[in-house]
Amino acid sequence: MKKFILSLMLLAGITTWANAQSDKYVAAMQKNLALFDSTKTAQDFLNLEGNFERIANAEKNQWLPYYYAGLCEALYGFQDPKADKDAIGAKVLDLAAKADAIQKTDETRVIAYMGYIIQLMVDPQGRYMTYGANAAKELEEGLKINPNNPRLYFMKGQGLLNTPEFVGGGKAVAKPILEKAVALFATDKPQPLYPNWGKDKATEALEKCK
Repeated sequence: MKKFILSLMLLAGITTWANAQSDKYVAAMQKNLALFDSTKTAQDFLNLEGNFERIANAEKNQWLPYYYAGLCEALYGFQDPKADKDAIGAKVLDLAAKADAIQKTDETRVIAYMGYIIQLMVDPQGRYMTYGANAAKELEEGLKINPNNPRLYFMKGQGLLNTPEFVGGGKAVAKPILEKAVALFATDKPQPLYPNWGKDKATEALEKCK
């Protein structure tokens, strides 16, 4: 009987500790996601990447901190013209891989896509056939996992919008894809802490197609 009571006490202690850890994790994520919503400068995105990576290193079974760290690193890479695109792209892909090791998702495919696009920017003409192809594969894989993810269509549409017409891009081909992205954003209802960004940018991209 004493052993049974002791086991219950240990179980209660473990449960309390787990809940406390969960509460701490959620609070840290909510704090940094609030910062993400108001972050605009490249340096601020880089600082925020560090915050999410620290959460990820503390919470070994959570993929979302690695995801957001990768997202912030990518946004830093896109915004800072002096940044080392190859190094940043590699870091983004590494963070995406760490998220995948915990749980492979359609959302992480968006981050991996960004990683390849950042590296493509070093030499768009010379790298298009390799880095561009790798980026496209990430979006295709993401759509197989979840064909209703608006961020996948946003990335695809924006990529086509920025691609010259003579190689298959342009406003005409980007428009229907961006229209689908905007429509999916209108009905998107992510779980708490899950990605919900992209709606405004998708709408802006669609406006450029008119």
